Amino acid sequence: MSELVTSHSPALPATVPASGAATHEVTNQPPPLVGHDVADDPVLLAGVVREGASWFLPELHELGRLAGSAEAQTWADEANRYEPVLCTHDRYGHRVDEVEFHPSWHRLLEVSVGAGLGGTPWADDRVGAHVARAAGLLVQGQLEAGHLCPLSMTYAAVPALRATPDLAALYEPLLTSRVYDFGLRVPTTKRGLLAGMGMTEKQGGSDVRSNTTTARPAGDGTWRLRGHKWFTSAPMNDLFLVLAQAPDGLSCFLVPRVLPDGTRNTFRIQRLKDKLGNRSNASSEPEFDNTVAWLVGPEGRGVRTIIEMVSLTRLDNVVGSAAGMRAALTQALHHTRHRSAFGRRLVDQPLMGNVLADLALESEAATTLALRLAGAVDRSFAGDEQERAFSRLATAIGKYWVCKRQPAFVAEALECLGGNGYVEESGMPRLYREAPLNGIWEGSGNVNALDVLRALGREPAAFDAFTEEIEQVLGADSRLDAAWAALRRELSDTHEWEYRARRLVERFALVLQGALLVRHAPDEVASAFCGSRLGGESGYAFGTLPRGTAIEVLLARAAASE
Repeated sequence: MSELVTSHSPALPATVPASGAATHEVTNQPPPLVGHDVADDPVLLAGVVREGASWFLPELHELGRLAGSAEAQTWADEANRYEPVLCTHDRYGHRVDEVEFHPSWHRLLEVSVGAGLGGTPWADDRVGAHVARAAGLLVQGQLEAGHLCPLSMTYAAVPALRATPDLAALYEPLLTSRVYDFGLRVPTTKRGLLAGMGMTEKQGGSDVRSNTTTARPAGDGTWRLRGHKWFTSAPMNDLFLVLAQAPDGLSCFLVPRVLPDGTRNTFRIQRLKDKLGNRSNASSEPEFDNTVAWLVGPEGRGVRTIIEMVSLTRLDNVVGSAAGMRAALTQALHHTRHRSAFGRRLVDQPLMGNVLADLALESEAATTLALRLAGAVDRSFAGDEQERAFSRLATAIGKYWVCKRQPAFVAEALECLGGNGYVEESGMPRLYREAPLNGIWEGSGNVNALDVLRALGREPAAFDAFTEEIEQVLGADSRLDAAWAALRRELSDTHEWEYRARRLVERFALVLQGALLVRHAPDEVASAFCGSRLGGESGYAFGTLPRGTAIEVLLARAAASE
């Protein structure tokens, strides 16, 4: 229980009041958190401007006001309360393999696709297009996280599909569309497409080279797949990039749900996953049996072809975790500003202020890093090789650390609401169930930590770009300087390199976040981060910031959107 009862219950009255009579007045409860602009966040807005997407601010605020409305919050609730339903056959016994969604799921996707949060940046030549999309995801992810999955896969599929120009020319204009056009029809007859991917299998998981799905050439330029995928999300999407074993090795294939002649491709959905969180989105196990596919990229180079897609979905993992953290923080701030105990508002209690300020600091660091990574993607696809090198290393670092922090963060924010946060109506259980997801998808913590080591060993330019990012702010905070020097010493010792990978990547992430805050945040924020995360001035739990921390500054910045 979050509050102690310190007095005995009064004796029952001799007569029971008539049915319907009021027994008490509801007081000391926060009002509904509606009618606000989710985008009214100084950290988010400053990052959007800094990374080159100031032109998107009017649309971002429009999204933010919608996300803060009672109507949109109803969509989010209904999409998760009324989960997708698998329909394998129609009433006559024909195999259809369709998934039915609540109308609120479609409303969420109509808004987000319409805002350009799918593949649209690839058709937008404005500087900052990828940053604008990331900012939109940060807003929409605070409203509802499950519908980000098909958006993310669609976004990431475009550069992978470009490995085969003929396929890209056919489908890219539809993958970059701002129209959400639900339903299984011939892809080229639709106004907009969504894409998915099928990589993992039950015997291998992240070890995709152990896949047993086979691909054989049909002699007419197409291939035939046979096998079973273990975790394929959003099965009602139109196109899927799938890994399968071809004669010359693991290869990438494009699998449409509907073939050009209008017939259904074989995509037998065996079941939908009963997941911890992300319940609004369907995740499935499809079976391929003589399934028609087109080769994407060179035969035998499937991992290399699809790795660009994985890197971009990892960026979305970071963005999604930053959004989930921000949503939980907003709920905690709202509750504690309107709830009183022991004669003071909760937010004014010194220890609660420490907890909330620590959460605000973590959220600011996550959002700042997410937007920096989006900026790097934007500039790398515009031809900046240094930004591409930086993104190669920093995205894996960010994916590991920000996603790792989300579950503990949301748990602490939920605790700020006490028992009120433990009931479904608060929205916090949904955030809590969702919190582990981004740490698992596109490679769990160990996979990403080891990927950082591979990048360090194989791509010296990546470490050089990272070094330049850090060293441009050295001298501004002695604790950052010392942490960077210590990390350089650790990197010089390659003994038991893999065993130490998590420790190394954690230090990489904290040094990077510290450098970004020193460069871009107010001095009070940067000092609090460097002292608590790099200087050993706080404990392991949230709410252990040292005396002298600018609590008021941290809380004021975080409370802007509430």
